Amino acid sequence: MRASLIQIHVDDDESPNSRRLRAASMVRDQAGSADLVVLPELWTTGAFAYEAFAAEAEPLEGPTYEVMAKAASDAGVWLHAGTIPERDPDGPLYNTALVFSPDGELAAAYRKIHRFGFDKGEAVLMGAGEELVTVRLPETVLGVTTCYDLRFPELYRGLVDRGAETLLVSAGWPERRRAHWTLLAQARAVENQAYVLACGTAGTHAGVPQAGHSVVVDPWGQIVAEAGAGEEVLTVEFDAAGVAATRERFPALKDRRLGLEPPRR
Repeated sequence: MRASLIQIHVDDDESPNSRRLRAASMVRDQAGSADLVVLPELWTTGAFAYEAFAAEAEPLEGPTYEVMAKAASDAGVWLHAGTIPERDPDGPLYNTALVFSPDGELAAAYRKIHRFGFDKGEAVLMGAGEELVTVRLPETVLGVTTCYDLRFPELYRGLVDRGAETLLVSAGWPERRRAHWTLLAQARAVENQAYVLACGTAGTHAGVPQAGHSVVVDPWGQIVAEAGAGEEVLTVEFDAAGVAATRERFPALKDRRLGLEPPRR
């Protein structure tokens, strides 16, 4: 299958609505060249623009939902539309990922489980999600994760227990920890014998330079493709069926002793 990771430039000079429309246009541009398109975390506001979260928060089926649903339908792609600051009318804000089918229907919503900030920022402004989310495509099963989740391997093992073969990471990862970004993406791929598609932002928002360098890693931990630091669409073709072959050839997952959970199909 073919995937396009849209490493969109996020800065404080462009309005969220302008960036929303620009991102939708970039999604439509992938028609015919990608089966799956992935956007970064909180690309409407910027992942470190904490002071904007409350003002820019939207209901699940708000403006980003509407624009991205139509873009997915227009392009005929599966779309991980990155994440939004979701305002739950009966609760706190959430950092919520939206996944759309090629007909523009919402296939899944994932509220980020691990919030970054060490008792400040996102960690106190956003509620914590509780549900692991997978999405079944014709070619593969996606496991949906967001940014700081990448540091918590137990989440990814839980997704594998639910059938995940391709692990998506939507992020606003800072440049100062870029080495961790690549290392952790490779680690999650190797230990779960899965593809990892990790899409981050470019630019600088709230004074925090972004790492860029979106990356696709195969089940052996090899980097298949990697973006640079600026705005870029990283498109790659990969054999999703290779996950099963890898797990059969080197059946490490069958030797697990701890934290076992019956696979869910």
